[in-house]
Amino acid sequence: MNKAESIQDFYNRNPRANPFGLSANNANGLGHFNVFTRENCFKSTPYSRRDFYKISLIIGTGRLYYADKWVDIDRPALLFSNPSTPYSWEAISDKQEGYFCLFTSSFLQSDNQHFLLHQLPLFKIGGDFLFFTNDSQCKIISDIFEKMMVEIATSYAHKYELLRNYLHLIIHEAMKMQPAETYQPHSSASRVCDLFLDLLERQFPIDNQERTLQLRTAQDYANILAVHANHLNRSIKETTGKTTTQHIAERLIKEAKALLLHSDWTISEIAYSLGFSYPPYFNNFFRKQTKMTPGIFREQYIHV
Repeated sequence: MNKAESIQDFYNRNPRANPFGLSANNANGLGHFNVFTRENCFKSTPYSRRDFYKISLIIGTGRLYYADKWVDIDRPALLFSNPSTPYSWEAISDKQEGYFCLFTSSFLQSDNQHFLLHQLPLFKIGGDFLFFTNDSQCKIISDIFEKMMVEIATSYAHKYELLRNYLHLIIHEAMKMQPAETYQPHSSASRVCDLFLDLLERQFPIDNQERTLQLRTAQDYANILAVHANHLNRSIKETTGKTTTQHIAERLIKEAKALLLHSDWTISEIAYSLGFSYPPYFNNFFRKQTKMTPGIFREQYIHV
C-alpha cells in the first residue's frame, strides 16, 4: 500500500483545490481546515490512508472501497474518513455533486481537548462511518457546507472558530442518523489497536503539573494491555500503517503544543509534566518532530 497521503500530497494531486494558498497550519497555527464542492472531483482516487480527517456529502453514484470491503453508493451519503483506515472512491455516474471538508485532529480539538475524535463512533476504527441521507437530512448537511464555503473565503478574524462550530454541527447531525450497513469484520488486530488508542488518549489532557504522564513507551502500553510488545506493534502497524512509537510521539506533540499555547507553564514545567527527565530531552524531541524548538513555536503562534 502507498504511504499515507499528507495535506500537501492532497494539494499536489489537486492543484485547483487550494486557490487561497492555505498552509498546513492555516487555522491560526492550530491545524488545517478546508472545504470544497465535489463538482470537479476526480473520477477515482488512490487507495491509501490519509494523514487527515475528511467528511464528504456524496451526491452521485459510485463505489467506495474502505478497509477490507466495498460499498455501493446509490443515493446521497455522508461519509466520515479517519487517518487509520485506507479508502478509495470510484465514481459511476458522470454527475458528481456534494461537498467535502478535510481537517487535522488538532483543528477540531484545539478549543476543547475533551472532544476526542477517536472516541466518536463516526471516526472510531470499526465504528459507523457511512450514513445514507433522506432529502431533509441532505438539505441540512448541504446548508452547513454552504455556510462553510462562504466563511472560508472571508477575512473574519474568528472564522476558524465559526468553521469549527459548523464542523461540530455536521458531526451531531450525523450522530442522529441511522448508519448504513457496512459488514466490516472486527479483527483481533483492530481490537488491540482500538484498546491502545483509547488508553493513549486517556493519558490526556495534562491539566496540572502534579499529574505527569505515566505511559511513555510501547512497552508501557503493552504491559497495561497484557500483550507482548511485538504483538502490540504488529497490530498497530497492520491497522493504522503507523508504529506504536509514532502514535505516542504524535500525541505527545499535540499535547505539548496545546500546553505551549494555552498555559503559562515554563518549557521546563511542560517537559516534566510530559514525562521527560530533563528539559533538553524535551527540546530535542520537539525539534525532531516539528523542526523548531518549543520556545520558537510558542513565540511564533502565541500572538497569531
